[in-house]
Amino acid sequence: MSGGILQRLSTLTLSVKHLRRPLHFSDLIPVSIPSPRPTIAASQVPNLFREPYILSGYRPVQQDWRCYLLSLFQRHNECLNVWTHLLAVPVLLLRWWANVGSLGYTLGAASLPLSIFLLSSLTYMFFSVTAHLLQSHSEHAHYFLFFLDYVGVAVYQYGCSLGHYFYSSEAAWRDSVVGMLFLPGAAFFGWLSCVGCCFAKYRYRRPYPWQRKIVQLIPTSLAYLLDISPVAHRMFTVSWMQEPSLPFHALQIISFLLSALFFSCPIPECFFPGRCDFVGQGHQIFHVFLVLCTIFQLEALFQDYARQRNTVVEVFGERQLWWACVCFPALFMCCILTAVVAMRHTQRQLRKKQKKE
Repeated sequence: MSGGILQRLSTLTLSVKHLRRPLHFSDLIPVSIPSPRPTIAASQVPNLFREPYILSGYRPVQQDWRCYLLSLFQRHNECLNVWTHLLAVPVLLLRWWANVGSLGYTLGAASLPLSIFLLSSLTYMFFSVTAHLLQSHSEHAHYFLFFLDYVGVAVYQYGCSLGHYFYSSEAAWRDSVVGMLFLPGAAFFGWLSCVGCCFAKYRYRRPYPWQRKIVQLIPTSLAYLLDISPVAHRMFTVSWMQEPSLPFHALQIISFLLSALFFSCPIPECFFPGRCDFVGQGHQIFHVFLVLCTIFQLEALFQDYARQRNTVVEVFGERQLWWACVCFPALFMCCILTAVVAMRHTQRQLRKKQKKE
């Protein structure tokens, strides 16, 4: 009798001690689901996954796919790259809903470019989140997911160009040579930026030479200069006092230029190696400014749409609106095919590398 009582008291004591123990994230995961392994140093991962001046916080390769999904709640050097775009999605949707309520929105040909802009923004954010969250699984996954990330960038560029052309352009600009070639040029340069980024990714190996950035930045810069041209023309020819959208356009340009700076240069981590492994990397700052650029674009385009919605079909014609928007899925498919071709070249290179090893 006394032995049974003592056994129950010891069991209760162990249970109380277990409750007093600090709760860890791994305690919330069922036993059947693998938990992510602790992060490791740069020297413990293949060269492909190492980022300049980032010395720790890497996730081990070849874990179960579920480990990388669960690493969404783990502290690692890609965590903020994921959350910056993941949190941007509800912010963008809330701003969309707020503008729909205040400025109005009716589904039809006139609003189609605005809808495409939102879809393109969500596309690049989704591909970016997927790439940064899952790319550490293997070299094949790394290449394939970042090729898809470049597809997202290309379709976002074209989505921006549709909004700028149909809502933010002036008649004098549309009658110029640039204006007449704008829509096919925007589609071509969007695809070209995807080609340039995919080529730079599979062609060059770490440590990356300066030529890689050139191959990436030239087509994306040309695409941006063309896409922003109707907005730039309007900013210099129209009174800002009469156009409430122009300050938002100015903010989106400033945000984009700052994002391009942090994308191109590894700052501030180059000045503090190992200090920005988890927070403060240039790529994280690039994500923040790109999100701000997208939000400012949405605000500006809604203002322009509210001003133009009654005349946009009359000015451009319903046929041109539909054709321009039909090019969006066509561009998406062309970019997907480009990513597939780049992946095939990459697989050949990886097989050759495995044979040499």
